[in-house]
Amino acid sequence: MRVGLSLLTLNPGISGGSETYARKLAQALSQVGAHTYVALVPPVAADAGDGLPTVVADHYPSSTTRTKRLRGMGTAALRPARLRALVGSVDVMHYPLTVPVPPPATPHVVTLLDVQHLDVPAFFSRGERLFRRLAYDRASRRAGEVIVISEFVRERAVERLGLDPDHVHTVFLGVDHDRFSPARDGSREPLLLYPARPWPHKNHARLLAAFAQIRRDRPELRLLLTGAGHDPRALPKGVEARHVTDAELAELYRRAACLVFPSLYEGFGLPPVEAMACGCPVAAAAAGSLPEVCGDAAVLFDPLDPEAIAAGVEEALARSDELSERGLRRAAAFTWEATARAHDRIYGLLARQTT
Repeated sequence: MRVGLSLLTLNPGISGGSETYARKLAQALSQVGAHTYVALVPPVAADAGDGLPTVVADHYPSSTTRTKRLRGMGTAALRPARLRALVGSVDVMHYPLTVPVPPPATPHVVTLLDVQHLDVPAFFSRGERLFRRLAYDRASRRAGEVIVISEFVRERAVERLGLDPDHVHTVFLGVDHDRFSPARDGSREPLLLYPARPWPHKNHARLLAAFAQIRRDRPELRLLLTGAGHDPRALPKGVEARHVTDAELAELYRRAACLVFPSLYEGFGLPPVEAMACGCPVAAAAAGSLPEVCGDAAVLFDPLDPEAIAAGVEEALARSDELSERGLRRAAAFTWEATARAHDRIYGLLARQTT
């Protein structure tokens, strides 16, 4: 069976966890996949196939601006023949980044990472909500099978989009255990870490209020915010913001006293699991998919209450050794190889249904 993966809407450095998912899925399929694959990628992410046979759509107008991205998608929708010809004949087409570019001409699978635009529409502009309704919602309803990344997303997608639950499959994301592994000496610094861009649902304002409370009794603690978009000049004393590489992030997980993750909404939430794989204690929001993903290996708190966030961090610091051990056991269950094999089963399911 021949499977196509369209990664045309990938924008390196902007897509966040969805980029990690798309790249790691391709890499794992190249190592453990049971089928024949071809990845269709944009010029700005020519390496995204990562081990799979790859075709670069040189004429696809990739861009970091919304207007140009929409123009490129619109052109592909109106004139898909050239892009389809690049892929050739496939039995199943998969759109890991949800948006079906080019429009499918064969049975297809869509990955739906979340339905945040439906659950918390205030976090999105009117234009972004409209785009997601047209692209994400329509694509999910028309797909032969839908992959979601947590039971939380599955429940929300079935309810909000009216999807047939028999065709919505939960597949957890994985962790690169070669990159994210514990430090040999186990020593940690008085550092709290939150790797997230300053998007509304990431809840930075309440975290800063909580940190101010924590620092009254622990003046030695520092808080580091990573991810592009922060304004270092607007941060209070003891708080730093800077962009870090993947290698630097792994080292920070190994050194930090605690990962604090107060996000209001997550379809999965990779950073807590990456931190666990490095032996870093985790305090996370009791919101979205995070309780499901973290299990009993993290302290959970109410992300709407700065005092609760502060108390959660204090508890995680007090239970550091215990949470580190629990986290390592929990993270071991998340691998990209298992993710790839689960995708393979869904590709095969769809192919059998349509033959």
